[in-house]
Amino acid sequence: MNIVFMGTPQFAVPSLEMLLAEGYNVVGVVTQPDRPQGRKKVLTPTPVKEAALKHGIPVLQPSRLRAPEAVAEVAALKPDLIVTAAYGQILPKAVLDLPKFGCLNVHGSLLPKYRGGAPIQRSIINGEKETGVTLMYMAEGLDTGDMIAKVVVPIEYIDTSGTIFDKLSTAGAELLKEQLPLIIEGRADRIPQNDAESTYAPNLTREDEKIDWSADAESIRNRVRGLLPFSGGFTTWNGDVFKVWELSVAKESGGGSGQAPGTVLALSDKGIEVQTGSGTVLLTRVQPAGKKAMPAAEFLRGGQMKTGEVLS
Repeated sequence: MNIVFMGTPQFAVPSLEMLLAEGYNVVGVVTQPDRPQGRKKVLTPTPVKEAALKHGIPVLQPSRLRAPEAVAEVAALKPDLIVTAAYGQILPKAVLDLPKFGCLNVHGSLLPKYRGGAPIQRSIINGEKETGVTLMYMAEGLDTGDMIAKVVVPIEYIDTSGTIFDKLSTAGAELLKEQLPLIIEGRADRIPQNDAESTYAPNLTREDEKIDWSADAESIRNRVRGLLPFSGGFTTWNGDVFKVWELSVAKESGGGSGQAPGTVLALSDKGIEVQTGSGTVLLTRVQPAGKKAMPAAEFLRGGQMKTGEVLS
């Protein structure tokens, strides 16, 4: 059986590695094009590409998978099954129709909740207590195909998107390992999704990273940890972007003696206490404009921030 694997970030690597470790014939990998990374904009291969090249697997990197030449390249691999995990492009019908065993997707949510490109981040931002992985057959809609199996993963209080990515990538690989023999034998479940229960998790925008100080303290904490370690949250201070990489809830409600949300209430070696719409938060790792991320206590040694100032 010829398997084509499609994926891009580290989330997908355990599923690819599992297929190879179990002896499946992965004839090719499709991943996103190399992108500039870091301040020096160094052209960097995707984690899936690096894993594929390590095993000597041919790699395709079409900028548009629906382009006829890209479809032809995938078709030339003669896939019997396509497995995807966080690939980053919607598969056109011409690709979906290629393999006789269909196209599978390892999706990082408990479908039909959180269809879309950022299910992990948005589940944490929204304060969910659990998430998971759904193994599904792909269809033309966005994560609308029939489900095969799920695994539930709790979201712990200290989890960030980064830790949940790691947990779900491992859980997804195990789920795929468990179900793939049943899929090949035609004995796997095929459960239609209830569209009435669906929710969507669109890719994050710059606006999603902005801290709304009028929200309650726990909601702000969830937003920042939902953005870690990829971007962090941000606010403005003295007219410049001021990034927040770590914070905790200092007071769950009240606080500030009627101060406006965003008001800096206290500065200490523990961090920066800020008033929210309900309660206060303690900023413990920050990044002023033009500087590297640093502990808040280190930033405060500069003496530039004062109590009573308002972050916006």
